[in-house]
Amino acid sequence: MADYPSGLVHERTLFDGRKVLIRPIRADDDLLERDFLLSGVSGESRYMRFHKWVGAPSDKLIHFLTDVDYDRHMAFVCVHGEGDDAEVAGEARYVVNPDGASCEFGVVIADAWRKSGIAGLLMEALIRGARERGLRSMEGLVLRNNPPMLRFAHALGFEVHTVAEDPLTLRIVKMFCPRPSTRRAVRAPQLPPCRAPARSRPARRNTGRAP
Repeated sequence: MADYPSGLVHERTLFDGRKVLIRPIRADDDLLERDFLLSGVSGESRYMRFHKWVGAPSDKLIHFLTDVDYDRHMAFVCVHGEGDDAEVAGEARYVVNPDGASCEFGVVIADAWRKSGIAGLLMEALIRGARERGLRSMEGLVLRNNPPMLRFAHALGFEVHTVAEDPLTLRIVKMFCPRPSTRRAVRAPQLPPCRAPARSRPARRNTGRAP
């Protein structure tokens, strides 16, 4: 089992004064995660996240979502309260693609915590983690009838592309530019713009992996 990255645990104060904990998920979060998906997230919100109707989450899905290796599969949760009063208010995760250079991500927020600011905090942690791992890009699939997610992705710097095989779905991509060196360079080559490739990629259905 991978060591828990405790250095990534951070307390945050929201604009309304509530304090939350942004931290990597743990295997023993299984009950919190199940309650979050079943009670905190509406059926419509689960559909937007998984691109299919999901009822009670299966044990297999909960295991996949909570038993991560913090390397190829990374997940952050936003937790409010402590002990028996603790609840998951949202989560964001990525799964590294087979190419080893990009990842597929997903984020979902409890209905009662919409517009609280936690989505931005979760994505900030997730993007930072992907960059530090050395990934070149982050991507996901979003339904066309999910304009709030599309606006959110645009604000985070994602580019939107059509999916030729599925007119109901859009692909969002964020390229991670190499950070410039602080050393003095001599005749340093000019890097090409960090833009997503124009080609369309086949749509992937979300069955628990990050959409």
